[in-house]
Amino acid sequence: MSIVPVDSTELRIAAVVPCRNEEATVAEVVADLQAAVPGIVVYVYDNLSTDQTMDRARAAGGIVRREQAKGKGNVVRRAFADIEADVYVMIDGDGTYEAAATPLMIKTLLDGPYDQVLGVRKPDVDCAAYRPGHHTGNKVLNGVVGKVFGENVEDMLSGFRVFSRRFVKSFPAVSREFEIETELTVHALHLRVPRTAVPVGFRSRLAGSESKLRTYHDGWKILALIIGLARHERPVAFYGLFGTLSWVVSVLITLPIIIEFYHVHEVPRFPTLLLGFTLVLLGSLAWTAGLVLDGIRRYRHEAVRLVYLGYPAVGTVDSYLNDRDSDDGAWH
Repeated sequence: MSIVPVDSTELRIAAVVPCRNEEATVAEVVADLQAAVPGIVVYVYDNLSTDQTMDRARAAGGIVRREQAKGKGNVVRRAFADIEADVYVMIDGDGTYEAAATPLMIKTLLDGPYDQVLGVRKPDVDCAAYRPGHHTGNKVLNGVVGKVFGENVEDMLSGFRVFSRRFVKSFPAVSREFEIETELTVHALHLRVPRTAVPVGFRSRLAGSESKLRTYHDGWKILALIIGLARHERPVAFYGLFGTLSWVVSVLITLPIIIEFYHVHEVPRFPTLLLGFTLVLLGSLAWTAGLVLDGIRRYRHEAVRLVYLGYPAVGTVDSYLNDRDSDDGAWH
């Protein structure tokens, strides 16, 4: 991939590299980022490694920090809170993503201007890192998110992304582990930020490097997160579905009783009738809860939107220079 020049003299560009036991690859990732984007500051967040990850990263020129809470989500949460920059690059430390795509992604972010540029994985022919189970699971989860939130997502679980400052500083980062990519995607969807995608190379892991992703375990956790996010972000649809189902079941079980009562003037199955009325009540409560929570959701989105609008759009250099002057030009 050809290198697209990026002027990092007027923009603070920081890379966040989450790592756990990546001694075989982290130095190459740091070196590739520095070669691709001169002036970039690479922060390697070590997450309870038991090998030489920290030493290798430090020797390669990365700024090494340690996050004691286990999980990639905890690392991203910490990094986004600690680091002050204008453009943020997030890339895994396992060496599977082609860091040479970073300049193109940054340039795309600036030219938009966008708030998120997603690196859509295009595996090499002989790539073994993107296993069939991961690929299928990713497609299923992409489809689920598309149905729930009404927008298509190309590669929701990609760990290679570029963000604007206002995206990062308005992102709550609640997830603890590998669900963080899903949360980032949903944040972009519900905030309706300008975003786009760029194809990036994806290759096999180097010998001695092992994936931390557990296909079924993490897949179920991500699916559970999607259901939880649907409950929070689409409460009317979520609770309305249960409310409508309760009403339908109530009609199905009580209508025969009402018809029979009309003919014989007796209630033959009183407990069933009581159950039907209870289901009507539960359905009404579900719809009420959905409407109330939808009002809370709207207020929450407005609050997040105001935080988002408190930061200048990426690429407005004068604003960034003013911010830098107020910080004495220091990197954090």
